[in-house]
Amino acid sequence: MATAAKMKPQAKPTIFIYKGVDRKGKKISGEIDGSSAALVKAQLLKQGIKASTVRKKPKPLFGGGGKAIQPQDIAIFTRQMATMMRAGVPLVQSFEIVADGLENPNLRKLVLDIRENVASGNGFAKALEKHPKYFDELFCNLVESGEQSGALETMLDRIATYKEKTEKLKAKIKKAMTYPIAVLVVAVVVTGILLVKVVPQFAETFSSFGAELPAFTLLVLGLSEFAQEWWLMIVFGIVGSVFALKEAVKRSEKVAYQKDRLSLKLPIVGQILYNSIVARFARTLSTTFSAGVPLIDALTSVSGAAGNALYRDAILKVREEVSSGIQLNTSLRAANMFPPMLIQMTAIGEESGALDEMLDKVAEFYEDAVDNMVDNLTALLEPMIMAVLGILVGGLMVAMYLPIFQLGAVV
Repeated sequence: MATAAKMKPQAKPTIFIYKGVDRKGKKISGEIDGSSAALVKAQLLKQGIKASTVRKKPKPLFGGGGKAIQPQDIAIFTRQMATMMRAGVPLVQSFEIVADGLENPNLRKLVLDIRENVASGNGFAKALEKHPKYFDELFCNLVESGEQSGALETMLDRIATYKEKTEKLKAKIKKAMTYPIAVLVVAVVVTGILLVKVVPQFAETFSSFGAELPAFTLLVLGLSEFAQEWWLMIVFGIVGSVFALKEAVKRSEKVAYQKDRLSLKLPIVGQILYNSIVARFARTLSTTFSAGVPLIDALTSVSGAAGNALYRDAILKVREEVSSGIQLNTSLRAANMFPPMLIQMTAIGEESGALDEMLDKVAEFYEDAVDNMVDNLTALLEPMIMAVLGILVGGLMVAMYLPIFQLGAVV
């Protein structure tokens, strides 16, 4: 790995944009790789193109001129790097091969920037630390451990597995949270459209009846009048409340703590979040510990990856107790926030010297539990959603037609 970092960097071709005419005098333009504008003009002339203008193509910044870099992209990049290095490809050349196969220009630029840093003599971990937006402290620490131990390819493989499983778990949680919220938004929008656009049409008809309307109909008409007069304020109020809540969670630790505490008490969803936290704890601790990171330092990384303020504080407390000489399983039991299975498997792992393997099994168990619960939640919500939409839309329609039914009965 050290020899790869000291290799002399190869000249990186630049993309030029050109305009000119071909042999038939037809105007032509395009892009071409080259090391300088003069050489590009000479190369185009050999192809029968007389270039009038040749200039460098502007380089997009990260996040611009293409898709934003997602965590899944980082997981794929890590897996590809692990595969390249296991095949015996030198580190710098691995970056080049991986970058050539990337479709996202932002991710390609990121990989090439890391390559240039490594080729200039910096370590892989140091190059990653320059991009904290995409590579967190845990990622960089694990890469650094791999470099120091001389087993970077093995460490990259472990990191890739960790990132893939973590992102898969996050996707499951996102699915569990997004589905009911999306349906609720659709229900509110449909109800709002009916109150603002449809109900007023019936109100004009009812005004000519000259009879007292049913209480249910009067209630819906009142809601319709309120929605017509204040719908803009209602929309701004909802959007503003969501934005204010997000900002409060970011800026206030107390608000974030209460949000995390209440989310764990939600029916069904709370249990899914709990299982995901336990799975993330076990997966992260297993990966860091198997990488040779000391348990105290590993627990510090795990606390940052917990994704919940309550469990972050609990893990930091466990870390303090472990640093004072108490066994990990004893500290976890004292915290009274972790499941018995995790505690028992941790105890077995500490006794047998295979803590990383035991934690890996715990992570797989709770990841499977999250998968099953999300699938069950989706199956359970579908009939409930249909019932809610039916009650909302059907109730409005009944309220509108009830006076007509009563008038028909009188006639």
